[in-house]
Amino acid sequence: MRGAYELLAMIRRRELPTRMVTAAALAIPLWLVDGTLFPPLWLCLVLATQLLDAQIYRRLGETPARGPRLAAGLSTFIASTFYSGLSVYLWAGDSEASHILALLLLAGSLLHVAIHMHSVRNLQLVAALPHAALLLGLPTSAALAGTPEMWAVVIGAVMFLSTLTVAVRRTAGITRKLQAARAEAEQASKAKTDFLATISHEIRTPMNGIVSAANLLDASRLTPAQREQVEILKDSNEMLLSLVNDVLDISKIEAGKLEIEVADVDLAKTLHALGRLWSARASERRLELKVEVSPDTPAVVQLDPLRIKQILFNLISNAMKFTSQGEVCLRLDVTQRSGGRVLRFQVSDTGIGIAPDVLPRLFGAFEQASAGTTRAHGGTGLGLAISRQLAGLMGGTLEATSKLGEGSTFTVELPLVVGADVAADATVPASRDAADLSGVRILVAEDHPVNQRVLELLLAPLGCRVTFCEDGAQAVELAAREVFDVILMDMQMPVMDGLEASRRIRARDGGGPPIVALTANALDHHRAAWAAIGVDGFVSKPIAPADLYTALTTALAPPDKAEIRLRA
Repeated sequence: MRGAYELLAMIRRRELPTRMVTAAALAIPLWLVDGTLFPPLWLCLVLATQLLDAQIYRRLGETPARGPRLAAGLSTFIASTFYSGLSVYLWAGDSEASHILALLLLAGSLLHVAIHMHSVRNLQLVAALPHAALLLGLPTSAALAGTPEMWAVVIGAVMFLSTLTVAVRRTAGITRKLQAARAEAEQASKAKTDFLATISHEIRTPMNGIVSAANLLDASRLTPAQREQVEILKDSNEMLLSLVNDVLDISKIEAGKLEIEVADVDLAKTLHALGRLWSARASERRLELKVEVSPDTPAVVQLDPLRIKQILFNLISNAMKFTSQGEVCLRLDVTQRSGGRVLRFQVSDTGIGIAPDVLPRLFGAFEQASAGTTRAHGGTGLGLAISRQLAGLMGGTLEATSKLGEGSTFTVELPLVVGADVAADATVPASRDAADLSGVRILVAEDHPVNQRVLELLLAPLGCRVTFCEDGAQAVELAAREVFDVILMDMQMPVMDGLEASRRIRARDGGGPPIVALTANALDHHRAAWAAIGVDGFVSKPIAPADLYTALTTALAPPDKAEIRLRA
């Protein structure tokens, strides 16, 4: 939030052209009418004092020192005095019109000061003083000089100043309340961000153990039935993580900070994985779950894989909630629109349907059909709101059609961009079998015992020599005493956090070994903090083994061959 002086300086700079144009609009016609040199001379003085005033106000910061404040007060008084000087010249004229114009000039100047200088009361008073003194002084001097009707003008001037003073005080009170409310809102926003970051970290940490155990099971010898169960477990964990991110996503979308990450995606595989994930739930509800992929759909397309799964997961979840009999169908085909070919995803159901008056507000955050909907079916009401906004960020749309009592269809259309053959173009190891990490000395700074065990199970079979420590201070000490090829650094640890430990290791001669951030703090500002240090990779928890192996091999690659570096 801007400081009071900083705000006033901005307003003074912004209103400078208005004040100068107004002065010219007064001086030039007056000069043409009476032909004296006073109007052009006054205009030159006003322009000079206004420019000087602007230069002085440029030096005002958020909390200026005494000297700049005094200079601003003096320049404001001088500028106001010269500006109101034209009213003295007009009052000296014999016509009633010139008297009225003089009073209007002073009243207008006072209104301008009241409106635009309310953020700093002292400077507002200094600016108003010359105008107010002349507004009262000119008619008072005329009344004392033998024009008794001028006392009525004096009374009017007093009433005007009184009303303006009350209005200024009320405005100042409202301004203070608004500033307090804004400060409170900013504090609440910061508290929300901190809360979300904490929740994200605390949920991701235990999920890391679940996901990593599922990945390790997947790499062992399993029967077909067991492998299917592991796949369901992995898919469920992935979707659970997606649901956890919903609350984070809605905040990032509202702040305009959510970014779309485009990659090559095998859509048929993605849709069938979603079908496998939801098949058990469909069987429980005695529903038929269909997945239909049109044969003319390209094998690989370019879009954000996480976000399309998030959208379809939300839509299938919604369909399952509100369908008690019949079927839920997920379809994918390609259709033509005016802008070109688009991917069309449709999730249809034979459920209760949606009333026509509810459809227009269906995609609002926290909106559901009625209060009873939440009690009967659960849910936060965020899924559809996030899904529509995600579709929009991906350059597409999300619309719904429904008939009460017969079912609903949600249609997502996204621009079609054909991708490359993922399998043919893979250049990084996708599994531990492809990662050559034998003999690599790895220092792992991780305080959670479950995460230590997970990393040991992931790295030891590859022949890695792993050393564990439980805080950043130990990591700094071990990195100075022993030789390591790479460091895996957690973020939140006792004694010293991972960021500070990484900074100290980087400050050594040679910058120390490569550092890969391995953390449950996966929000954008966390990534930015690691990037500012210049770490060599970032892996978020829950850990995907392929991501971990890729980050390690990339960090260990020679600088001229490394394809990825996380830099500020």
